[in-house]
Amino acid sequence: MSNLPLSRSWPEIRQALEQARESEDGPVNAQSAAVLEAAITELWNRIQAQPDSYVLTQDEFALFNYFLTTRYRGSPVAQSAVARFWNNYQGATNCDGVAN
Repeated sequence: MSNLPLSRSWPEIRQALEQARESEDGPVNAQSAAVLEAAITELWNRIQAQPDSYVLTQDEFALFNYFLTTRYRGSPVAQSAVARFWNNYQGATNCDGVAN
């Protein structure tokens, strides 16, 4: 079963993530910070509701990974969520079905 969409759109979240990554040395603009904060709060609530089974999508992982070391370092729930993502990750493959 696929994960339900977050209340913010993924293009909006991706754009905010890109802006935040580009401004690592300085403050993130208020709009991007608000988008990211709303999205990570919603995502973390989903993970906590299913701490042993929630599997992040690639977009969710990108968002979660951005906050991982600053907000969720040492959290067993976060570590399990990351492990489940990698255990279920189906990366891009070439035309022969071999991972790139």
